[in-house]
Amino acid sequence: MVSVIMPAYNAADYISEAIASVQNQTYKNWELIVIDDFSTDETCSIVENIIKQEPKIQLLKSLKNEGTGAARNKGIAAANGDFIAFLDADDLWLPEKLEVQMKFMKENQLAMSFSSYHLISENGAYLSKGIRALPKLSYKKLLKANYVGNLTGMYDVSKTGKIYSPLLRKRQDWALWLSVLKKVKNAKGIQQPLACYRIRKNGISTNKWALIKYNYRVYSRFLDFGILKSSGYMVLFLWEHFVVKTKQKKKLDQ
Repeated sequence: MVSVIMPAYNAADYISEAIASVQNQTYKNWELIVIDDFSTDETCSIVENIIKQEPKIQLLKSLKNEGTGAARNKGIAAANGDFIAFLDADDLWLPEKLEVQMKFMKENQLAMSFSSYHLISENGAYLSKGIRALPKLSYKKLLKANYVGNLTGMYDVSKTGKIYSPLLRKRQDWALWLSVLKKVKNAKGIQQPLACYRIRKNGISTNKWALIKYNYRVYSRFLDFGILKSSGYMVLFLWEHFVVKTKQKKKLDQ
């Protein structure tokens, strides 16, 4: 079984569509754990209404806003599946996502995999380019920049044990995949796009200064690199993210 972890905070505008994209999977052996991070909108009531018709979904409620990392960790702790995958409440999966990925992981005997994904606008329109996954990914390469679209990542709990996010407010998804990859040594990327990442105003992906700040914290706080080592890796990150990684953005078949 695949446990799908979905943190949610004030996601009323998008969460029904995100949940539907899990329900519509051709691979049916899944559970969905939604973790509400103390939303102030209708997120909880929307999920509760869906749960009335869908027994494979459960809702966990935080008593205060703790951040995405803490929310994901609650879902991971509650997960019963042999595989753990992630989908944020404003993103989408294509219907064959789990089926293709499970087959790929079993055929290649992988503990971790990820895939290409489409980019969509805030209102859900496909943008001209998406992100092409690297065919192979090492820990050394992932240290330079995040090459795993979190909405496409999956790891095999039977091979890794449960691996949790650090309690960082941002970039904790990158830190989680660093932890997984440090343990399993290598991963493979599925070239077929299997998900849709929604680009929203004021998101970290559109704020370069925030991206740099939070990346530095991964090096300094999570990895416990000193100032010089963290600064050195930030130089590598800037080159990797703004020069090398841009080659991943390509027109993808829908």
